[in-house]
Amino acid sequence: MSTSENVDTKQFQIQQRRYIGNKNKLMPWIKSLIVENTEGNTFFDVFAGTGSVTNAVIDNFDHFIINDFLYSNEQIFHAFFGKEKIDYNTLNQYKDRFNNIDHLDKDDTYFSDNFGGRFFSKNDAIKIGEIREQIEQADDLNQRERAILITSLLYSADHIANTVGHYDAYRKRNDIADRFHFNMIDPINMVGKNVEIYREDANELVKSVNADVVFLDPPYNSRQYSRFYHVLENITKWDKPELHGVAMKPDAENMSNYSRKSAPEVFDNLIQNIHAKYIVVTYNNTYENAKSSSSRNKITHKQIIQTLNKVGKTKIFSQSYRFFNAGNSNLAKHEEFLFITEVHNG
Repeated sequence: MSTSENVDTKQFQIQQRRYIGNKNKLMPWIKSLIVENTEGNTFFDVFAGTGSVTNAVIDNFDHFIINDFLYSNEQIFHAFFGKEKIDYNTLNQYKDRFNNIDHLDKDDTYFSDNFGGRFFSKNDAIKIGEIREQIEQADDLNQRERAILITSLLYSADHIANTVGHYDAYRKRNDIADRFHFNMIDPINMVGKNVEIYREDANELVKSVNADVVFLDPPYNSRQYSRFYHVLENITKWDKPELHGVAMKPDAENMSNYSRKSAPEVFDNLIQNIHAKYIVVTYNNTYENAKSSSSRNKITHKQIIQTLNKVGKTKIFSQSYRFFNAGNSNLAKHEEFLFITEVHNG
C-alpha cells in the first residue's frame, strides 16, 4: 500500500532490512494463523522490531499500537506508519541534494572518524554524516518528513554497510568500496487507520493499553539489540557520544531484561498484565539446539506454554524454518512456533 507514486521506483520497502529475528519470510504463515484464529479491530505489536508484522496485517485491523525500545525503530515507525501529510517534492529535492554530496559542509568529522574504514568506506561515512547533519539543521520539514529522511538514510546506509547483518562487528578489510547511494523509503498508506507509536518498556506499556490482538516477539537470547544496532541508533539520535572498543560502541544503555536470566519471570509479568482478547507469541527452539550461549534462548518452550495457560486457552502451531545466525553455529531441526492464546475474560 504505497502513497509514494512521486518517488522513484528504487525506494525501500519496510521489510528490506537486515535484522536479527526478522519475521518477514514467515509472515504469510503468521498472518494466516492470526486471521483464522483471532478477531477484533485493534492490533498491538509490543516488540515491533522492523514493523513487518504490523505491515503484513495492515488491511486486517483498523487501530494499531506499535512499540519498540530502539530509537531507530521508533523513527522508522513514524516514517512508514505516520499519518502527517508529506510533501514529496520537498523530499525529492533533499534526495537529489544528498546524492550530490562529495565533502563535509555542515557536519564535523565525528561519523567519518569513528565509522569510516570500519563499517563504511571513508567517503561513504563522510556522506552519511553530512546528510544526517543537514537533516538535523533543516527548518522546512514536519515531523514525519524528517523521520522519512532519517529512515531513508538508515536503510540506505544499512544496505551497503560492511557487516554480516548487524553492527556487533565489521568485516576486516582494507579496500571497502564506495557504494553509498541515498534512496527513499516507500511509506505505508494509513488512510482510514488509527496508529499509536511508542518507545517504552513493554512490561509497563501493556498495563495501560487495551487491544483485541496482542502480538509478542520478544528477544529470547542474550544478544542485546541496542548493542547490535548501535550504529543505526547513533545515526538516529545524533548526539555523538564517546565510543569504545573495536566495534566503536557507546556506553551501554537501553538493555533488555528479556536477554537476561530473569527473562522467564519478566515474560510471566508481561503476560499477567496484558489486556486483550488474544495473545499471539512467536518462539523458536534454539534453546535446545544452539551451540552458542549467546544464541540460546533464555525462556524454554515449556515456560512459554505454562505462562500463557495461566491466562487462557492456547493453540500451538509450528513449522520448520532456517534460523538466522551471524556465526558458524549449525542449528539443526529448527522450528518456529506460534502460540495463540484466547484470554479468559479477554
